[in-house]
Amino acid sequence: MTLKAAPKILFFSVLFFLSFFNLTAQQTSPLISKDFTAQKKWVDSLYNTLTLKEKVGQLFMVDVFSSGTDAEIDKTRKLIEEEKIGGVIFSKGGPLRQARLTNEFQQNTEVPLLIGMDAEWGLAMRLDSTFALPWNMTLGAVQNNDLIEEAGAAISRNAKRLGVHINFAPVVDINTNPENPIIGNRSFGENKKKVANKALAFMKGMQREGILSSAKHFPGHGDTSSDSHKTLPTISFSKRRIDSVEVYPYRKMIQEGLSSVMVAHLNVPSLEKEKGVPSSLSKAIVTDLLKNELDFHGLIFTDALNMKGASNYSEPGDIDLAAFLAGNDVLLISEDVPEASRKIIDAYKEGTITEQRLSHSVKKILYAKYKSGLNNYEPVDTTYLFEELNNIRDKALFDKLTENSITVLKNNTGILPVKKLAEKKIAYVNFGDGDGSAFLEQLKKYTKIDWVRANTLSDLQEKLAAYDQVIVGFHKADPNPWATYRFSEKEIVWLYQIARHNKITLSIFARPYALLDIPSFTDIEAVVLGYQNNETAQQKVAQVLFGATEAKGKLPVSIGKEFPEGTGLRTRNLNRLSYGIPETVGMNSAKLEKIDSIINYAIAEKMTPGAQILVARKGKVIYQRNFGYQKYEENLPVTDTTVYDLASLTKILATLPFIMEQEEKDIISFDTTLGELMPIFRGSNKENIRLQDMLMHYARLKVWIPFYVSTLDKKTRKPSDVFYNKIPAEAFHTQVADHMYIRDDAQDTILSVIRDSSLERKKEYKYSDLPFYILKYYLEDFYKTNMHALTQEKFYRPLGANYTGYLPLSRFSIEQIAPTEEDKLWRSQTVHGYVHDQGAAMQGGIGGHAGLFSNSNDVAKIMQMYLNGGNYGGEEFLKPETISKFNTCYYCDQDVRRGVGFDKPQLHNAGPTCGCASPASFGHSGFTGTFAWADPAEEIIYVFLSNRTYPDSNNRELIRKDIRSKIQKVIYEAIDF
Repeated sequence: MTLKAAPKILFFSVLFFLSFFNLTAQQTSPLISKDFTAQKKWVDSLYNTLTLKEKVGQLFMVDVFSSGTDAEIDKTRKLIEEEKIGGVIFSKGGPLRQARLTNEFQQNTEVPLLIGMDAEWGLAMRLDSTFALPWNMTLGAVQNNDLIEEAGAAISRNAKRLGVHINFAPVVDINTNPENPIIGNRSFGENKKKVANKALAFMKGMQREGILSSAKHFPGHGDTSSDSHKTLPTISFSKRRIDSVEVYPYRKMIQEGLSSVMVAHLNVPSLEKEKGVPSSLSKAIVTDLLKNELDFHGLIFTDALNMKGASNYSEPGDIDLAAFLAGNDVLLISEDVPEASRKIIDAYKEGTITEQRLSHSVKKILYAKYKSGLNNYEPVDTTYLFEELNNIRDKALFDKLTENSITVLKNNTGILPVKKLAEKKIAYVNFGDGDGSAFLEQLKKYTKIDWVRANTLSDLQEKLAAYDQVIVGFHKADPNPWATYRFSEKEIVWLYQIARHNKITLSIFARPYALLDIPSFTDIEAVVLGYQNNETAQQKVAQVLFGATEAKGKLPVSIGKEFPEGTGLRTRNLNRLSYGIPETVGMNSAKLEKIDSIINYAIAEKMTPGAQILVARKGKVIYQRNFGYQKYEENLPVTDTTVYDLASLTKILATLPFIMEQEEKDIISFDTTLGELMPIFRGSNKENIRLQDMLMHYARLKVWIPFYVSTLDKKTRKPSDVFYNKIPAEAFHTQVADHMYIRDDAQDTILSVIRDSSLERKKEYKYSDLPFYILKYYLEDFYKTNMHALTQEKFYRPLGANYTGYLPLSRFSIEQIAPTEEDKLWRSQTVHGYVHDQGAAMQGGIGGHAGLFSNSNDVAKIMQMYLNGGNYGGEEFLKPETISKFNTCYYCDQDVRRGVGFDKPQLHNAGPTCGCASPASFGHSGFTGTFAWADPAEEIIYVFLSNRTYPDSNNRELIRKDIRSKIQKVIYEAIDF
């Protein structure tokens, strides 16, 4: 080799090295697509067609409000047309307006625009009428990072549907400063490893759905008490600390293919020596640290360049030029794009900016556009846009995320979940300026809860003295993550005083830092974090309090020394009903909507004035709605708390549980005869009837005996004065209806009539009320109390079924009770608040076969207890084997479909169900238009309550049209898995 040839060889060696280096850097870049060759060809070809101004234009991304004025939007149109900008970031407005503007902007540019959004927790952060996911602080409490990945994926899908290519998320700031005004709820927490793992999961979810991610705010915005939108905050930590803590998540995410980074608007003296230079303008931070030291090859965005505090750059365009020279690729929200563009072009012409430097950033932007699909751009389809952005899949995810975030910080003496409901009187007290109605309504689904309010502390304390437990809800209005979250001084004093005298559970619906205002937790038994004050958070906290679901969350930030980061107590699941979205238990919401059409048709056709319908699966109520009115006059709408006459549901919801209990305790057996059960039947034609046969309607008993007919005057066919009195009097204490009291000895007469009645000639299946008349008398004699007191004490109060029971007028106002009939045959009045069944009415409204009133939620509790194998709320009411024994079709071969007390699916064509319920299913129907059914195979409960008998019990259209079974069929069709 000659000396003359050496420089030439060296030149080509260096050139080869640089080319190899650039190719390697490109291939390790997160902006590279799978079809890299085609991508590179597209990028190079497009880049070579651009003028200098068009290349520089690609560096700018400007903000636009789709809700802005025409003049404001015209400015963006002008920048696209004249400055050839590379992208826009949408803020505020509506999805349809944004989609239309996106289509317009893209149509009017030769190089497709990169569309961005700041949608950290969903499009609702920036758009009206779109769905949001929980804030990062809430996600920080979630321990299952697979769910965090799904959160990122959900946001990505929605962004992509709207024509967005990059979402400036996730926030990866380590929030260690409670006073941070700009990060706070936007951070996953203070533990760097947990933040990194959550950010990584979120990023993976976003990127797998085709949206570019952007970690922010580099190098770390978590520990500042200044608002970067108003000033230049200072991060005063050492470089070693920043590298160890703040930069930690970036390092992990870069290794896993992070698409882009947004550099913060911060003063970081340990990294940038020149005073007053924001990190977004610092070469030491952007190039030396991020690009070189961390080896980052993705896009680098400035934070908004219109923020205050960069005092060294006073002339328009200076900041943009400095940001580009520092190493940023995209200049976000410039104050003056035309001037900034001119200064960058001038710097290029002067040689300050080389062609290599310009092409480096512009080509990265074009690579990102190709990876986002802009090489094959298609306009946003606005058809069903709103519906698709507000989809049930995301709502189900929101439900799961919120449920998994609920955090119990303190639980002295295991006060949570609340047990032994029969022994507790519970009050709810609300603090804060937010709405807590969803919390209170959910609490009431579990037991009786009184909302206690007072104008003075002394009045409040006096009222609370009567309660065993107080649930305090601190509700702060939270339209955004920056909203105020603090307790008032008055609330702190009141809380302290209440806690001194009552057992309290403090439920916080605000960011965790609210707890820092509380000087002592000594007298507070339990503390629960809901993080946000939305309806779902309130419902989920209530469910945790009552053991319908477990608390699984852990505190993402420290609350003083009392509750360090990571605090989170697991609570028990007491098998109470929870509430949520159908998709969370394998049901299809859209298919369930068909129920609405069926029942609305029934109401329109006057089959019933109204109804309550409830569906639960796997222990979760996923459909609970009310329809119509109590009367056709439409004066009182049906609500959750409307109670209905359950008619024959009384058999399995009141009488049967006690018979089952006695059987499992060996007090009685299936072989016990009526003669053994009750002395009155000894020597009668019913003496040898077995309990099992009687409960399976296979005992030759009469189908029905119209007991009331013998009490009518034979001439007038009206109630006889011999048997009835208008007011209570001696020997007339049993109330049948308003101004109608029957003789006290009528009950003995009923039993005697049953004893002396003839038997059917043939032993075959014949449905009869008589077994449950008989068992009512047996149980009341055995327990020495009436069924009303017995069921309340031993069954409904422990269950928290506070809307269930006999004699509803003794517990509810008339307006809360659905009427059952305009009785023209016997009572000559509206039957309203009294049992519809004549025999039960003659028994003072307390029958073994009828008389019970309730709402759908309470009926579902009892049916869920059966599905749980006899357990509910941590209490064992029955044993699983007992329920199984009674839920068996023993005489199927004799065409008797019934279980022992329970109705079962039809054996042939006609029957109580849709024909789609499993053979293991069971339940009952009621004459007034009620139905309750449970299916162990699919873990489904279906409750239908109506007053189809109002105003005329001869209206059988609900039955003829098979409305209840048609709805049940829809439920089974809605099972997805």
